[in-house]
Amino acid sequence: MPRLSQVSRDDAPEGIVTTMYDFIFGDRDPVAQPGLPNGTTGDWWTVVARSPELLEHCVKGFMFYRSPDREVPADLRELAQLRVGWARASRFVFSQHCKACRDNGVTEDKIGGIDAWETSSAYTPAERAVLAWTDALVLRGGRASDATFAALAEHLSEVAILELTYIACWYDLHAVMSKAFQLELDTDPDPITELTGPGITRSLEPNAVAD
Repeated sequence: MPRLSQVSRDDAPEGIVTTMYDFIFGDRDPVAQPGLPNGTTGDWWTVVARSPELLEHCVKGFMFYRSPDREVPADLRELAQLRVGWARASRFVFSQHCKACRDNGVTEDKIGGIDAWETSSAYTPAERAVLAWTDALVLRGGRASDATFAALAEHLSEVAILELTYIACWYDLHAVMSKAFQLELDTDPDPITELTGPGITRSLEPNAVAD
């Protein structure tokens, strides 16, 4: 259940919200009748609709990312976004871009190996450079080494690198928001919890005193 309230069709303001509701959900109320063919609930749209200006900004971002005018190749872009979803532990972004990878010709061995791309022989030098750059953006907060950048620059133009970086960071933002607001597929409880139960009373660290 999202942490923010959703906008029903009856409450949707005319403009970008009703336009996107019609496009994505047809004539139904996406709050009363949630769900999309891709298996998601669709509540990203109904929550972001609380701010029509924000929704419009996001839609323009989707149009930018999918534009045929982009220099960054679509398969490399999707591999990067797939890795963003995995690295940020967003099932929503990861699942969506498994599908988008297939739509753009990425093979199943590359999709399935994204968790351990560093040790996989499935990826080309260009793909490895893109994935290393993506890891520097998401896992190291942009602390990319000169060597990582140089490897990327062997395969992509400056414009393509700029586009790739913007799109990867933009989807990192979406992954973080989805997890924070518990949207779509990102509703699982945090797996990092204390183990408790009968007889579990203390740690077994070296300085712990045994009974």
